[in-house]
Amino acid sequence: MASRTSAVNSNIVARIIGRGGPSRAATVLAMAGKKKQPKDGTDVVASNRRARREFDIGQVFECGLVLKGSEVKSLRESKVTISDTYARVHNNELWLYGLYIGQYSSSGSAFAHNPERMRKLLVHRHEIEQMERATEHDGRTLVPLRLYFKDGRAKLELAVARRRRTEDKRQAIKERDADLEARRAMANSRRR
Repeated sequence: MASRTSAVNSNIVARIIGRGGPSRAATVLAMAGKKKQPKDGTDVVASNRRARREFDIGQVFECGLVLKGSEVKSLRESKVTISDTYARVHNNELWLYGLYIGQYSSSGSAFAHNPERMRKLLVHRHEIEQMERATEHDGRTLVPLRLYFKDGRAKLELAVARRRRTEDKRQAIKERDADLEARRAMANSRRR
């Protein structure tokens, strides 16, 4: 397999050398091997775009997750769904419900985990109290926004949110369209 990879790379290098010389070939190969990393040092595994559309987002918290080893490996393979996930405070602990983490591809059945078990979230006591007070009123809930790795640890961005009514969604769409039109008009005026 290694010989085939080196043969493919040498073919690419030969084509690039014909176009831009050896320095360009070295640059292209160096860029091909690099993985793009976000500027803040996080590696996003999953994001909940539907939550931003259907909820008014309030205060946002960063939570750690208690996971098993096979769950962490599955997260690194992005085998996760957070669209139907929510969190609740129970007995002064924060629990995450509905998070689906698929089976790790290289694990046997002996080390398999339950993909839909509830998972404990790690936050400070005063943050749990803030979340509990915030969700007691106005039908607010705790909704995950994104799941990511930060310094090698799995983190969850959790927000206190209130579900939008249909007319609120329509208003948000109108505002977004008006903002887009204004940006297009500004761009067109700059071009002229």
